[in-house]
Amino acid sequence: MDESLQDVETTGHERVLRDAARRSLEVRIVERPAAGSLHEAAELMGVEPSDIVKTLVVKRHDGGYLFALVPGGRKVSWAKLRTVVGVNKLSLPHESLALEATGHERGTITPLGSRVAWPVFADATLVGREVAMGAGEHGYGAFVDADALLASFEATIADISDPE
Repeated sequence: MDESLQDVETTGHERVLRDAARRSLEVRIVERPAAGSLHEAAELMGVEPSDIVKTLVVKRHDGGYLFALVPGGRKVSWAKLRTVVGVNKLSLPHESLALEATGHERGTITPLGSRVAWPVFADATLVGREVAMGAGEHGYGAFVDADALLASFEATIADISDPE
């Protein structure tokens, strides 16, 4: 685990803010109630569904992980992602493994504040906009400039999604 993120007393959204500060990345954290759908979450946050980024933790065949970022209204294209990553097999890990790999529970996952800075692969449709995403903890959301976020992780930006 990255030494700067080891404080077990720190909440998920505090880890996100600390990691963002280390990266000189502006992130705005907001409290928000739980949502039952993408459209409900967008309405609660005052954004379009496509402005909400889904962060998937993806397991590689070698036991490592990566983050795949796709906007709301789209789904990861496994064939496209495998091609970009250059592997034949990728999978979604069990919820407990995703938590272990990132320190974030499903529904709160973000590359920011992750236990390990896994490689980030982002859908090209995220470029040039402000997005809302998980903030590392239930009850919170994070707003961030997508370009700055992707640059701070040296993300691979490619066509990795299809319409839902």
